[in-house]
Amino acid sequence: MPTPRVPLRAAVFDAYGTLFDVTSAAADAKDALGAHWQPLADLWRTKQLQYSWLRGLAGRHADFRQVTGDALDFALESLGVGDGALRARLMTLYETLAAYPDARPALEALRRSGLPCAILSNGSPPMLAAATRSAGLTGLLDAILSVEEVGVYKPHPSVYRLAVDRLGLAPEEILFVSSNGWDAWGAKASGLTVAWCNRSGQPPERLRPAPDFTIRSLAELPAIAGVGG
Repeated sequence: MPTPRVPLRAAVFDAYGTLFDVTSAAADAKDALGAHWQPLADLWRTKQLQYSWLRGLAGRHADFRQVTGDALDFALESLGVGDGALRARLMTLYETLAAYPDARPALEALRRSGLPCAILSNGSPPMLAAATRSAGLTGLLDAILSVEEVGVYKPHPSVYRLAVDRLGLAPEEILFVSSNGWDAWGAKASGLTVAWCNRSGQPPERLRPAPDFTIRSLAELPAIAGVGG
């Protein structure tokens, strides 16, 4: 495993898709969605990201709950499923997404080593608080940083600067971890040390600079950070 250029002094995680499984809300409603659950999960996530990027480009910010609800409405209508009660249920389930199995052990290992851990996410503060509490991760995080502090979504550089400013560290001293290739690129373009958690074996983004590390599981993070498990 290659080593970072400088000693790492904090680990900062993307939330949705990295710590929290964004498909778990639809999966938990399989009884109502049937075979539509996976297409709904995929389209919901796609439109959620598209709406965040469009709002950032247009300078028309809305918080992540509204963006998530708008994306869900598009997905439900596109697939011709659901009603008001199912929509409300899915939005509630999104507040309590399941954490990936490797999330808690990785955070625990990093924290045992004395490395501070934080979230830097598109999510609004109430959404992030609910998700981390439901997943039992709150006590493992030193900070939860939301784009609401800067009023624009990733990958705008001001989002990554938020982590630098709040932690009081040089960008390269922060290990930023994301399963989203575009997010990993945005963090690297802002000077952070980046680990892309490529769980699904996606091809690399055709953007430079590339992430410093590509991993398949968060379990690989302690080795990158130079700490014991």
